[in-house]
Amino acid sequence: MSFDHQKYVAFQPVRKADRRWPDQVIERAPTWCAVDLRDGNQALVKPMTVQQKQRLFDLLVKLGFKEIEIGFPAASQPDFDFCRALIEENRIPDDVTIQVLTQAREELIARTFEALEGAPRAIVHVYNSTSTVQREQVFGMDRAGIREIAIQGANWVKRHAESRPDTDWTFQYSPESFTGTELDFAVEVIDAVTAVWRPDQAQRVIINLPATVEMATPNVFADQIEWVCDHIQYRPHVEISVHTHNDRGCAVAAAELAVMAGADRVEGTLMGNGERTGNMDLVTMAMNLYSQGVDPALDLSGMAEITEVVEACTEISTHPRHPYAGELVFTAFSGSHQDAIKKCLARRKEGETWHVAYLPIDPSDVGRRYEEVVRINSQSGKGGVAYVLERDYDITLPRWLQIEFSKLVQREAEENGGEIDSISIHRLFKKHYLGVMPGWELESYDLHRDSEGVVAQVRVGGEGGESLLLEGRAQGAVEAVASALEQRFGIRLAVEAYDEFALGEGTTANALACIRVVVDGQPGSAAALAEDTTSATIQALLSGVSRLVKAGAGSGESVPAAMV
Repeated sequence: MSFDHQKYVAFQPVRKADRRWPDQVIERAPTWCAVDLRDGNQALVKPMTVQQKQRLFDLLVKLGFKEIEIGFPAASQPDFDFCRALIEENRIPDDVTIQVLTQAREELIARTFEALEGAPRAIVHVYNSTSTVQREQVFGMDRAGIREIAIQGANWVKRHAESRPDTDWTFQYSPESFTGTELDFAVEVIDAVTAVWRPDQAQRVIINLPATVEMATPNVFADQIEWVCDHIQYRPHVEISVHTHNDRGCAVAAAELAVMAGADRVEGTLMGNGERTGNMDLVTMAMNLYSQGVDPALDLSGMAEITEVVEACTEISTHPRHPYAGELVFTAFSGSHQDAIKKCLARRKEGETWHVAYLPIDPSDVGRRYEEVVRINSQSGKGGVAYVLERDYDITLPRWLQIEFSKLVQREAEENGGEIDSISIHRLFKKHYLGVMPGWELESYDLHRDSEGVVAQVRVGGEGGESLLLEGRAQGAVEAVASALEQRFGIRLAVEAYDEFALGEGTTANALACIRVVVDGQPGSAAALAEDTTSATIQALLSGVSRLVKAGAGSGESVPAAMV
């Protein structure tokens, strides 16, 4: 069998009996650093143009990112030119710090500082690989050799920064492939670098611990972060940053647990674009915090603009199920889900804490409309269908009619395949319930009470046909009209259910009536819209009876031709 799991070995967990991070709760946002313009860009089939980079940079600034990695200027002329343009054209806001990446090589570091000439403030991010597999199979070096590369890189960065005192410099070091590096060696290298930079003497230093390749479960990564935080020399004076990749699909979870384990800063990309399976998704992690009542320190309320700009700049479509940003993430097709959402929204009062079934956040917070929450297909149920009619047409259905009508909608969806839109649902409702047959239109009515009950006089006709006066008597208005129909047409008529609803302002009709009748043992339902509830109820009764008469109920001997 070619699919052979035995070629792999399990990642060895950290032996850490004193772990504290499982008891921690994230109560404030970490420092964010967006790396879309560097890590995200290098992962694209077609790298971004200068115009695309500028558009994405402007979006990141608008969203509130204060640290933005703009490229690898020593490795790419377009990155170098973009860095110079931002500085020379004064496009960097006063509260934003740009970050650039470089390997720990002298000529690349020199070129990096050349690109940053004149920047008011900048983060120089230097790295070298430290993992076992990189040491042994890529560089053929021992621990001492790898440590020396890091020390040399730190010295070169420090020397070039000292020659440019007008810039406020931050130094950042990454032991690349940290997750595959022995923890004691990672600390050894970090301490060697910070001994050069001396963060205890007011130099801002960031130590970035990247999951360059995600190699284990997120809890193991959290153990690694906590272990390093416990053992590095200058922990109170350095910021611990993480940069998680998504090889196992857990980049967000790993970053969240890393913050619980002591990380101060998180690097990632909007929507998670990055090498292989991607980087840590900044939108998802920030919105996760938001959903827990924690200010993410980013403004993600314009999610449509975010997805539009990211898609335009990366030429990568947003998955419809992408957390918080996808087209379908706030959409319920399932009938039980739709019913629960409808009931929760109906009960919720403005200003209350958000507790709505199946919706972790209020879709309107990210610029989504409630119109997108409930959509109908063959899997939908009565609650969803009723919600769409109420939302789009101000039509409220009683439960018994919700059940009946949803079956018609489901049949339509099954026959057509896929989703059925709001217009089609309304068309079905009009066809099966609101339509008035020729000759069965209510022209006028008179209801009055005498000593024996309610007397109903109803004139029916319409469309230029013969009018018919119906008269009946009973204890109630509906029963009186039903009695008139029984006497005139020789039928046995029972009203099983009827409901009346007042409609909202701005509609031509003011009332909706829904009714279910049985004529000579055959059941049927109808609805009617009218200016008042009485007219709506009588018309609904006429419509329900007319359909059953046409279908063969009753003798029909006294029914005008136009009415049949």
